[in-house]
Amino acid sequence: MSEEANMAEAEERTESAKNASAPVSAIPPEELEQLTDDIIAALKTVYDPEIPVDIYELGLIYKVDISDDRDVVVDMTLTAPGCPVAGTMPVMVEDAIRTVEGIADVHVNMTFDPPWDPSRMSDEARVALNMY
Repeated sequence: MSEEANMAEAEERTESAKNASAPVSAIPPEELEQLTDDIIAALKTVYDPEIPVDIYELGLIYKVDISDDRDVVVDMTLTAPGCPVAGTMPVMVEDAIRTVEGIADVHVNMTFDPPWDPSRMSDEARVALNMY
């Protein structure tokens, strides 16, 4: 077998392994995409009161998981551990996501690992904050 054929076969096995290990959702792909878009839109309505940019564009949302039961778990952070909205921000996020039609339950996990830094901000946030 040629080296090119060996490489192609190895790539195919790697791709098959990725697909086999990728989680499969019981939610139809179109619905999952719509839920994801709606959750992102809801997150973009939540602002840190001290910063005129939404938490999604600031890069405070690390992960959003939607279970087959349509429960949502969010891993998020704050710009600093001592942020004055540490107690209220998770509730604001939960409330925003609960407005999304089709969502069953919401839980927000606060984490500071890794710590937030400005590199997590989107270009939109950088422009809004004159940090480009």
